[in-house]
Amino acid sequence: MPARESFQFGYRRHPDQDRAAPDGGREPARHPVVIVGAGPVGLSLAIDLAQRGQRVVLLDDADRIGEGSRAICFSKRALEVWDRLGVGSRMVEKGVVWQVGKIFRRDEMVYRFDLLPETGHKMPAFINLQQYYAEAFLVDRVQELPQIDLRWRNKVIALAQHNDHAVLTIETPDGPYRLAADYVVACDGARSALRGLVGAEFEGEVFEDQFLIADVKMTAEFPTERWFWFDPPFHAGQSALLHRQPDDVWRIDLQIGAEADAAVERLPENVRPRIERMLGHGDFSFEWISVYKFQCRRMQRFLHERVIFAGDSAHQVSPFGARGANSGLEDGENLAWKLALVLRGEAPASLLDSYEIERGQAADDNIRHSTRSTDFIAPHSQQERRLRDAALALAKEVDFAKRMVNAGRLSTPTVYDSPLSTPDADAWGAGPKPGAAMLDAPLAADGAPMFLTEAFKSAGCDFVLLESANGVAAPVPQGVRSLRIGKDSPLQDAEGVFAKRYDATPGSAYLLRPDGYVAARFRHPTTATIHAALARASGR
Repeated sequence: MPARESFQFGYRRHPDQDRAAPDGGREPARHPVVIVGAGPVGLSLAIDLAQRGQRVVLLDDADRIGEGSRAICFSKRALEVWDRLGVGSRMVEKGVVWQVGKIFRRDEMVYRFDLLPETGHKMPAFINLQQYYAEAFLVDRVQELPQIDLRWRNKVIALAQHNDHAVLTIETPDGPYRLAADYVVACDGARSALRGLVGAEFEGEVFEDQFLIADVKMTAEFPTERWFWFDPPFHAGQSALLHRQPDDVWRIDLQIGAEADAAVERLPENVRPRIERMLGHGDFSFEWISVYKFQCRRMQRFLHERVIFAGDSAHQVSPFGARGANSGLEDGENLAWKLALVLRGEAPASLLDSYEIERGQAADDNIRHSTRSTDFIAPHSQQERRLRDAALALAKEVDFAKRMVNAGRLSTPTVYDSPLSTPDADAWGAGPKPGAAMLDAPLAADGAPMFLTEAFKSAGCDFVLLESANGVAAPVPQGVRSLRIGKDSPLQDAEGVFAKRYDATPGSAYLLRPDGYVAARFRHPTTATIHAALARASGR
């Protein structure tokens, strides 16, 4: 476990600064990719690109990992991405694993839900982990990869776009310098400087209701579950949320209303009585306190010539549902393989348009869910409140009312309606369809247990043809790895879970993209159909 004092990093002068002062005549150093922002999204994207053989410069205007827990709730999909990047096990080992949530009205439980009721997955449904730990593990991984040049206290202050590159002006303790890049990826957060430099704004809605976050350190016997209250006796007329984090830290969210003075509410002496009423004691200390408003906003476009936006710099949603950081990590996963193909000359630059299409759909999906959660948690009118209270009253008895209760729909991968996907030519009763993320399943390799996501990871960074073996190997094009599962194959579906989850009849196959999404599926693959699906998924 990293010590808190190890979260600060020193500034170091780079040779690029000697050749490209803004008032000098020499051309700036040029790099394939410059990522701005060393948060979870920027760090993960840099690692992903490096593992695909790309050199990356990663800039951050600070010299330390951020204070406070901030994002704490990371999804199964995010953990699968991090596992492929070499940090998944550390995240799970340190994190608090959970999958059950409970909804309360006043002091009575309305219902419980289980986010991963079935077994046979390597990664859990969710973990809770303070963002500073996630970032520390990612920085450790970055430092293992020589392809990544991480520069602290490098602040972007100007941008010039050209036909085939962009030039950044960067402020440092030694003064400014310029840096050129084939592509710049803005992962610099909700207050993105790059967004201002390209002249783009967020579009959407900022809700008036405010919420108080208090991370408190205490010893407690609460189970490791997500607990959400509507109108609890300790916070009448409002809502509350409780989550366990590592190190005996607990996340508490309290709705405080639109009229509350945020500066006054976040004072520890004003927060403490609220938490004492909730817990029934005062035996705790504060780790972090903040006040926020729900925001459901996005950029109209994520691509601005040579500058690409990802994470909070591109879109914002409310924290309930854990859709912010998880969506940002999925942005990076979606972008990395496409950018690597373009930089290697194996795909046209137009492939990057699919990033905007697919992740724009995901942003809209997240904003829609987040807006509905906000409307349910903080009704705009007495009529909406009466409808919400009626749904809560019925939810204990009838299933349809449970579906109406919305305390934050938890993050799941978006199914893309994508130009890269090949429509089904055959009937499928189940299985992830084109545009959907792959499903994990337990397998066996030479008698030893393993998971499908591990087999996919071992195939490298290429497209993968996932075959249900029937004794006849499907034709595999160049640039595609084969994973054969079944009789007389290295991988065995010992429990039959793979066949069930993928509706995998003998001889059928899935073409998986390098990010693990389904590009196409075939009952009877042929050379022609696989080549056509590969060309389409590569933007060719």
